[in-house]
Amino acid sequence: MPTRSRPLSVRLDEEALAALDTVAAGRLTRSEAIRTALLEAAGQRQRTADLDAEIQELAADERDRAVKSDISEFMESLGGTW
Repeated sequence: MPTRSRPLSVRLDEEALAALDTVAAGRLTRSEAIRTALLEAAGQRQRTADLDAEIQELAADERDRAVKSDISEFMESLGGTW
């Protein structure tokens, strides 16, 4: 069953209108381009939030930090620039 869409009114400045034209690229209607851009932006924000959470989890992992420290010490013992 298709999702029911709801009308929405927005005001776009010249920069946003140019971005909309880029997203549409002659293949999408403005409505389709706006939906596409919103979904892509939401997906990117979710991926960023997921990555941030993973970084925080690893930063709190004592064992992971110990392994990183061991690797750093080993690399330094080899000399050279890493």
